[in-house]
Amino acid sequence: MADGRGVETAEKAETRDERGMQLGGMALRHGVLFQGPRFWAAAVRGDDGGITVASGRKPRIPGREALNAVPLARGLVRLTESLAVLPSVRRATGAPVLPQEDPRLLAATVGSAAATVALRYAGRRAPLARELAIAGVSLAPVFLAMRDTPLARYHGAEHKSVAAFEHRGEGGEAAAAKDAAREHVRCGTNLVAPLVVMNIASGMLLRAAGKERRPLATFVAGLVSLAGAMEVFSWMARHQEHPLAGALGRPGIELQRLFTTSEPTDEQLDVAHAALQELVRLEGRPAAT
Repeated sequence: MADGRGVETAEKAETRDERGMQLGGMALRHGVLFQGPRFWAAAVRGDDGGITVASGRKPRIPGREALNAVPLARGLVRLTESLAVLPSVRRATGAPVLPQEDPRLLAATVGSAAATVALRYAGRRAPLARELAIAGVSLAPVFLAMRDTPLARYHGAEHKSVAAFEHRGEGGEAAAAKDAAREHVRCGTNLVAPLVVMNIASGMLLRAAGKERRPLATFVAGLVSLAGAMEVFSWMARHQEHPLAGALGRPGIELQRLFTTSEPTDEQLDVAHAALQELVRLEGRPAAT
């Protein structure tokens, strides 16, 4: 559900309605993308005020059924497949719609990446303090760049539409979406806390092993950290009432409230609704009215 950098925007909340449909989402620069089990659908508001809807079948990684039974690997499979639809979305809409194409967000991402590298290789400060500093500079610029932007409002529209779809039946999806909360417990922003913890642990392990400045070791550690964080994220989604799940999810909820989502307009909700209607049509589910 935003979302932001690769992790945020690709690992949007996978939700399951009462009929068993998995629903993922992502805010676009001027629209919303939804993903189901087999298809994706996007809706974008054009400069002329019209809504362009595009859709297609999701790509699949060979051997995904076997990989989905393997801890760590299954999260990376889901992430890869979610990211793989983005070129198709870009081609189908024919416009710079991806969040990464927003100059403001792109500049923030590049700046945070440069600061992260500088901190990683600078000095020999206390490991925990350095890893906390790296976590801060890698995330703060992106979240600040998203605050109160069209992207944040479409992120809010995506969350509201998902919440309404999950609880539809009381007046219809469009009416319910307007009143739904814009923070969502399954948003990819809730991956932040598990990922920060995993990155701190892996960074300290690399330092203890004397491999903190070896690019290959750093890359592998980052991949394992991401896969581990996604396992924790999936556990959190399945155990929302558990105190630990609530504690790990709280930073993500607050980030959504303060930075990554804003209250959408009725026109932005219409765009999200158009994408959702197309997706449920393709998946053969009851229409979102």
